[in-house]
Order: sequence, then C-alpha cells, then structure tokens
Amino acid sequence: MKQSIQTRYGSTRAALLRAWQLACLLALLSWGSLAFAQVVGTVTHLSGVLTVKRADGSTAVLAIQSKIQQGDTLITESNTYTRVKFLDDAEIVLRPGSQLVVKSYLYDAEKPAQDNVALSLVKGGLRAVTGLVGKRNHDAVSFDTPTATIGIRGTHFGALFCQNDCGGVPTPSGSTPANGLHVDVAQGAIVVANPAGQQVFQSGWFGYVASGTTPPVVVPPTRGVPLLIPLSISRNAPPAAQQNAAGKDVDCVVQ
Repeated sequence: MKQSIQTRYGSTRAALLRAWQLACLLALLSWGSLAFAQVVGTVTHLSGVLTVKRADGSTAVLAIQSKIQQGDTLITESNTYTRVKFLDDAEIVLRPGSQLVVKSYLYDAEKPAQDNVALSLVKGGLRAVTGLVGKRNHDAVSFDTPTATIGIRGTHFGALFCQNDCGGVPTPSGSTPANGLHVDVAQGAIVVANPAGQQVFQSGWFGYVASGTTPPVVVPPTRGVPLLIPLSISRNAPPAAQQNAAGKDVDCVVQ
C-alpha cells in the first residue's frame, strides 16, 4: 500500500514537472515571437497599394500609419510609392514593383553597441536617408541587393535593381536602364561591395553593378540612373493628397 502511494506521488510530481517545463517552453517561444515581431517603423506616405508579408506567413494590406515589424516583407504594387519612417528617424521610399525585407532593425538610444539594421532589396528600387543608427554607427547598417551589399556613411542615396522590369524608368539619355544594380548618392557616401570588389561612391556620383560576379563601377552622370519619386511622397503632403496622388509628377532628389 505504502509503495503504491509513493508510486502515485512520484507519477504526479513527474507530470507536474513536465507541465511546468512545457509552460516555460511556451512562454519562451511566445517571448521570442513577440521580440521578433517588434514594431520598428510606420508608413507615413502612400500612393497606391502596399502589402506586407509577415514573418509568420500572414499577409495584410497596409495604409498610412500602419506599423512595420521586424521580419516584414514590404511589397509595392504597380504605380505604388510609399515612405516609411523607422525608430531611429531613418526614412525609406519604395518605388512601384518593389520588395523590401526588414531582416533586422535593432535600435536602443541607450545601447549603441547593440545597433543592427539589415534591409534587403529583393527587387525594384528605393531611396534611403540615414537615421541615428547610421550616424553614430554606420557599420551597423547594410542594404543587401541581388548583386551587391550597400554600406552607408551618413547618407542619402538611391538604389534601383533592374531585371527586365525598368522599361518605364526615366534616364538622362532616354534609354532603358541595363539589368543590374544602379545607385546614386545625394548626400554623404556609400560603399558598394560584392565578391568581385568594392567601390566608394561620393555625393553626386552614380554607380552600376552588372551582376554578383562583376565589380561595382563609377559611371558618368550622363549614363547614371537617378531614382525619381513623386513630390507627394518626397515632401510632407497631407495624407489625402498622398492617397489620391497619381504619381505622375516626379522630383529628382539627387542634388
């Protein structure tokens, strides 16, 4: 009898221990999910349809004041421009037909050593203005593209990746941009690198990377491809004007 009671007690204790361990594991997973889904930015300007694919696989249509989370993939549809402001006051504008992955966006005003901003331009184009992370720790910011990685130096720059989809992009020569990565720098500098080499591009310069196996090269302004964006997106237009903007009036933000 005594042995039976001890056996039942031991089984109950083991069951309680397993339940406690499971609860701890679930709490840890939940905490990790919340940490990964941290809000890191806000949609401030929008003209057209902007969708997001979350880290958990869900999708949603975004609007002005929608929140951006770490792990999000932002997707702009045809004729859509959007502007996003991040935690450290960095800003990014996406042009139509673009996909941008917010791989990591870690910023704490009191802990600069933990800064880590990693964005990936899968397709399309963007303009980016450096925030506080890039100003105090530029090595903590990187932009991946299919042909090269872009590092910043307190920067305002444009990047356009073409893969037979840049037929409507205006250029100084009037010709269609070649396939590959095109960059322009309005302020500061960027470092573009891939396994074939690296190149620093200063303010007012244009660059091109044909593929991941060819080095970045400087191109003259007459052959450069400046990324143009609508005035309603580049300037602080009222939300109603942003939502209704047709995107026809563009502003070359390259100084």
